[in-house]
Amino acid sequence: MTEKFLATAEISVADSADEDLIIEAHVPIDSAGQRVDQVAARLFPEFSRSRLQSWVKEGKLKVDEKKARSKDKLNGGETLTLLAVVEDQEQWQAENIPLDIVFEDDSLIVINKPVGLVVHPAVGNRSGTLLNGLLYHFPELNQVPRAGIVHRLDKDTSGLMVVAKTLESHLDLVEQLRTKDVSRIYQAVVCGLVTAGGTVDEPLGRHPANRVKRAVSQGSDARDAVSHYRILQKYRSHTLVQVVLETGRTHQIRVHMAHLGFPLVGDPLYGGRPRIPKGASPDLIAYLELFKRQALHAWQLGIEHPVTGESMSWQVEIPEDMQTLLSLLEADNV
Repeated sequence: MTEKFLATAEISVADSADEDLIIEAHVPIDSAGQRVDQVAARLFPEFSRSRLQSWVKEGKLKVDEKKARSKDKLNGGETLTLLAVVEDQEQWQAENIPLDIVFEDDSLIVINKPVGLVVHPAVGNRSGTLLNGLLYHFPELNQVPRAGIVHRLDKDTSGLMVVAKTLESHLDLVEQLRTKDVSRIYQAVVCGLVTAGGTVDEPLGRHPANRVKRAVSQGSDARDAVSHYRILQKYRSHTLVQVVLETGRTHQIRVHMAHLGFPLVGDPLYGGRPRIPKGASPDLIAYLELFKRQALHAWQLGIEHPVTGESMSWQVEIPEDMQTLLSLLEADNV
């Protein structure tokens, strides 16, 4: 049996086929009054909340060794014990989808995700995803939760993602994400002139009127979200910014920059209608009107290797559509 000890959880990889993963995690005192499934989602982020709720119902996720309900409230200080079955993922079809692999070894894969590629299958989108492609090129990922995927990029965000090839690497990378030891640096083109860099420290939750969207919120579902940004290049009516994520919430950069009044160019959810600067060239006007995805690219990724502990980082250039946008903005400056 292989054991791995994390700051908040003791994790054992079992030899039994029925119980692949045994995890114990202690509930922080500041979680008092919160639901079992809410706390479990934070302590076991490698598993989806729906899967955790199923395990609670089945008695595979217990509180102080006793069966609980997802809606039960915790006092803080309890121990959650999870008997997690890492199920074979054959329900997801392996598909020969080309992958741009930046780095690979026995423990992990680093991928440059293109614009338009969905990361994980969902209702109405069961195929053609990164996960389907990973299962084709790396069949062994059948035995790793979420086929090794430990973090996501939105469909129309390009750039670097790390994928775990083994269960031990998966657990280690998830813990690095939890402890904010993963470096994620993005480049984005925003509408308007940003005057100086800064930090956005605003919690995010579901939008009150649109469940697809996120919003700055103080609601019960809100989670802390911190983004650090600085100016890379100013144009006449736009700014190229670099954003460093301290947390990794859904749509975090898109919501935070829109909250500042600088939505990302092309963002269909948070940007509204295209903002056309006065006196713009016909080429720039046409391109801004046709740019229908958020101008956001995961430019740099840094981790500690899950086996060797070596600090590693990668960078990938922004994709062609963003390069064209920047060229047109530069020409518009003249």
